[in-house]
Amino acid sequence: MRILVWHVHGGWMEAFVRGRHEYLLPTLPDCGPWGLGRGGRDWPVAAQEVDLTTLDPDSVDAVVLQRPEEIAALAKALGRRPGMDVPAVYLEHNTPKGDVPFSVHPLADQGSIPVVHVTHFNQLFWDTGSAPTAVIEHGIPDPGHLYTGVQEEMGVVVNEPVRRGRVTGTDLLPGFARVGPLRVFGMGTEALPSALDLGSHGLGGDRLRIAGDVPAARLHRELARCRLYLHPLRWTSLGLALLEAMHLGMPVVALATTEAARAVPHGTGLVSNDVDDLQRFARRLLDDPDDAYAIGMRARQAALERYGLGKFLRAWDELLADLPAKHGHRRQSGHAPVSHHTQASHDTERMHP
Repeated sequence: MRILVWHVHGGWMEAFVRGRHEYLLPTLPDCGPWGLGRGGRDWPVAAQEVDLTTLDPDSVDAVVLQRPEEIAALAKALGRRPGMDVPAVYLEHNTPKGDVPFSVHPLADQGSIPVVHVTHFNQLFWDTGSAPTAVIEHGIPDPGHLYTGVQEEMGVVVNEPVRRGRVTGTDLLPGFARVGPLRVFGMGTEALPSALDLGSHGLGGDRLRIAGDVPAARLHRELARCRLYLHPLRWTSLGLALLEAMHLGMPVVALATTEAARAVPHGTGLVSNDVDDLQRFARRLLDDPDDAYAIGMRARQAALERYGLGKFLRAWDELLADLPAKHGHRRQSGHAPVSHHTQASHDTERMHP
């Protein structure tokens, strides 16, 4: 299939473009949010940059939408209405904002475009009304078992921790810094030392070690030297950095919020909302590298089984095959159609966005 998809979430796209389709990525001269194209990524040749003003509308087999505005943008650029003139799905990356759990999804109560969530938590908390929904969990290109844990540090990956504040659990970092040194990766982390002011907490500056925004391969190597991965995020969909750290073979200490309890099963770390328990467990791992290594091995195995790239791509193949074809008949596939959820009860962090 030839699938039109904007480059919105680099971490998710890192996996999606490794499938067996052609991926048409809109590009503009300014490389902004509506025309990033490949964004300089080392992606397979199947990920092709396209100019929407010259793209043949009939060459598009399906569209993966990620922003409500893309529906109108596509209709204007190609003269095709998603879900009516061209098969489409809407990929929801984020947890709901605002009046949770009563947040109504922008695509609620329409039946032509399925809403695909990246976590079961998101499917539960977004009110999509009568719109068809499905869950396809994240897939991670395996960076390999790189964990050594030689540094008695807690690794943290977070983008814009000062601006996002409590969302990313930035206020919890001084408490963990009392337990041991933190090595923090991600965009905007250079502002952390002045924002946290660890000196006012009676802590030395060496407890906060800013690694900044570094290329993925280097980040994998450096993060894997940390004794454990700390995931203090309160309200993000599911940090892809958490899943990547588990793939590296790192044990995890995480808040029991959003999808973390599913992502970090028993024996792969500790998931809790009791911060004192988390801090004690972190100290235990810092003091016992052998225990940390064994727990990290279990974390890697769990991540490979649930968030492996192959499983992710197969799930997308099945969902795309089940969409109506352009001429109105349904493609053949060997699975049940997308599930419909009608009950009303029903932001991602990654190493590089």
